[in-house]
Amino acid sequence: MSTDDPGNGESEQESPSNTPESDAAVDGTADEGLQELQIDEDLRESYLSYAMSVIISRALPESRDGLKPSQRRILLSMSDLNLGSRSKESKCARICGDASGKYHPHGESVVYPTLVRMVQPFNTRYPLISGQGNFGSIDGLPPAAMRYTEAKLSPIAEEMLADIEKDTVDTIPNYDESREEAVVLPSRFPNLICNGSQGIAVGMATSIPPHNLSEISDACVLLIDNPETTFAELLQCVPGPDFPTGGIIRGRRGIIEGYRTGRSTITLRAKTHFEEVKGGRTNIIVTELPYMQQKIRLIQKIAQAVKDDRIPGISNVQDHSNRKGIRIVIELKRDADPNIVENQLFQFTPLQDTFSVIMLSLVNSRPQTLSLKQMLTEFIQHRVTVIRRRTQYLLRKARHRAHVVEGLLIALSSIDEVIERIRRSSDVPDARQALLDLEVSAELLSRALGDEGFTAFQAIMGVQASYNLTRVQADQILQMQLQRLTALEQDKLLKEYESLRDEITEYERLLGDEKNILAVVREDMLELKRKYGDPRRTEITEFDGDIDLEDLIPDETNVVTVSHAGYIKRLHLDTYRTQGRGGRGITGGQTKEGDFLADVFTASTHNYLLFFTDLGRCHWLKVYDIPSLSRTSQGRAIVNLLNLRPDEKITSYLPISEFDERFLLMVTRRGIVKKTPLEAFSRPRKEGIIAVNLDENDQLVRVLLVGDGNDVILSTARGMSIRFAQTDVRSMGRTAHGVRGIDLQGEDVVVGGVVIHEGDALLTVCEHGFGKRTPYEEYRTQRRGGKGLIDIKTTERNGPVVAVASVSDDDDVMFISAGGMVVRISAKDISTIGRNTQGVTLMRIGSEDRVVSVAKIASEDVQVNGDEEGDDPNATDPSANGSGTEGSETDAPSTEQTETPPAEGESTGEEE
Repeated sequence: MSTDDPGNGESEQESPSNTPESDAAVDGTADEGLQELQIDEDLRESYLSYAMSVIISRALPESRDGLKPSQRRILLSMSDLNLGSRSKESKCARICGDASGKYHPHGESVVYPTLVRMVQPFNTRYPLISGQGNFGSIDGLPPAAMRYTEAKLSPIAEEMLADIEKDTVDTIPNYDESREEAVVLPSRFPNLICNGSQGIAVGMATSIPPHNLSEISDACVLLIDNPETTFAELLQCVPGPDFPTGGIIRGRRGIIEGYRTGRSTITLRAKTHFEEVKGGRTNIIVTELPYMQQKIRLIQKIAQAVKDDRIPGISNVQDHSNRKGIRIVIELKRDADPNIVENQLFQFTPLQDTFSVIMLSLVNSRPQTLSLKQMLTEFIQHRVTVIRRRTQYLLRKARHRAHVVEGLLIALSSIDEVIERIRRSSDVPDARQALLDLEVSAELLSRALGDEGFTAFQAIMGVQASYNLTRVQADQILQMQLQRLTALEQDKLLKEYESLRDEITEYERLLGDEKNILAVVREDMLELKRKYGDPRRTEITEFDGDIDLEDLIPDETNVVTVSHAGYIKRLHLDTYRTQGRGGRGITGGQTKEGDFLADVFTASTHNYLLFFTDLGRCHWLKVYDIPSLSRTSQGRAIVNLLNLRPDEKITSYLPISEFDERFLLMVTRRGIVKKTPLEAFSRPRKEGIIAVNLDENDQLVRVLLVGDGNDVILSTARGMSIRFAQTDVRSMGRTAHGVRGIDLQGEDVVVGGVVIHEGDALLTVCEHGFGKRTPYEEYRTQRRGGKGLIDIKTTERNGPVVAVASVSDDDDVMFISAGGMVVRISAKDISTIGRNTQGVTLMRIGSEDRVVSVAKIASEDVQVNGDEEGDDPNATDPSANGSGTEGSETDAPSTEQTETPPAEGESTGEEE
């Protein structure tokens, strides 16, 4: 802006920021009124002040009456307007304006939504306001404007306001100090527990579920009778929340945790049932919704789930609800299983929801999370305080009135003298003093009151020879009407005096022992139950936990295929048609060039697949989570189905049908083994879990499933191997490190491990294409941790060991080189020779190439026995095309054996 800009009002040279005076002022040397502040401290104090204002004055309910300030002020305004349950309704605009003008400084537009919620029976278990007009609906329709609706207090709200005029609660000035407002209501009704509360403050929130009044009344009576009531005994009275919309609470675990600690989550479910209709179809009928769910929104969510093909069994959804209640009709397709569709509805729509229990409220103006027993105790103590203050107030009133009646009785006993003294007085003060000087003898008073009345009089005043009037009594006598001089009025005064004497005695009895006050609280709770108690609306089932996806998916057998390159898919068993004996079968799936099927197995859709990575982590995959693809599809990459880290590689996978008493034996590159119960891996997590704690520069190379009687063999790159019983490794926790499995020498590393099965042999393959089969009998059992035995001689000719496998004569084996060469041979064509040999040629490779991977091949032809017409016996075998890449060797390997005895003096490696 230029210096002569009129919007600035002064030139740039005249700006205070450029003058010496202003600089001095900033330094604090010229203007002593300036004060330096730390901005972080000032912001902290300001924020805390704002936060406490929100917590105390807006968002959190008071533990004694269960109301937030806005709700309390609305009820106070309606009480001021005499809008009781028996009065005529008044416009809500007047109520909101009155509440805003007298008590609530935030405007009537924010008062009306609060009033509306206290009217709605689907949001408030026991509405505090009775409304007339449109106050919204469970469909989610908004209420009419406040000028069109009318309201008055409900009978229960009157119970909360009862005795407020009897000095039962403290008061404070309102926002403009023009009047007093109650800090809390006397609240005979346990509003906080029965109606609950929801609110979000700064850094905290409250979410207290509603409860049944009859159950809460019983719990209060139980606590009054026995303050040491146990938590289990309270649960007998209060089994759980009772929501205004009914529904079903799934399981008691969340209820118990919430009641015990004040925080938990409970699962709510809509109430449904099945109805058979014509045509063999079934409809699912929804009659009750989870708390705070809107019907229209729910129907829209169901329609969207059907559109997204997440619930394919639904054909139509209709809303048949009326004033009598909710009725949503979900029509199913003819072949749909209603139980599965129902579980899908609970999983994918708000028909099942969770309710967070946060029993946070203000106790002595401080937020505190309360257990169920603490919340009930706070209410009972509040009622004790209210009744004590009410009794003290009534006692003061009764004593004051008794004192006045005593004076009137004294005056009536000497009425002639009283009249004479008043007539002789010149003015009121003179008359008052004349009455104060009057002395009435006991004898005269006894004749006037009679023996019974005088005895009652003495019981209060004490036995004296004569009685004088006090200033208060003298004033009341001067104000007395002449009609009180009649004999009838004197008789009324005597009866009133006796009644006052009984009231004073009763009040003093109540205040003499807190047990007497608790008895009044107890009777109040029983009376509330008689007047307002109603049956429970929300059902509680014995189920615990979330919906299992297995409930949404039929338990059926699938065929799972896994390729060597890491592609996986599942197919329905029906895909493999039944064929006659001797048929050729059909191919289990197409693979990309250079890939092949590494495993084909059948599994239930409810089974697990455990995947283990080189970083020592375990990941889960349910069979039903595996993509169900066509028979000719390649499959989906496993890494895209798991939540792997960027540097993780899968080294082993195991199909698990049951987490039984077997163990997982983990083998690392540095020769460490660890055995952990299979059951320890039964609780999956999306991001995976630690399977073994690895040392730096170590990797998990193999995971074996072992049971009783199993032996295992570990093999190293330098041709050493060790056989030991799995029982030599003690069972450890999931995150344990493990123990030494083999004592590695030099730079040797473990390349694999196998579980020994009777009838199999150990296949050992070296880097340069050499290998052999060796019977397991040649590997004697040792103790774990030894150096092991020589399995194969690793020389420059055959290279280090790259892989081992347990094979039988019926297996096929695939060898893959770094250059892309792939050779498939039958295991029975591989020579069976002794341990301490160099093996035979299994794969001829170039001088610059090397074998990098070996795997057993699953049969690509899956056949189910049976008869089926139309099988073509001349159909081409899909496997005839070969699974190798161009230029790979597919012939059987040379049967030439190149056994080489150990050189003289060379160790056989058979030391432990």
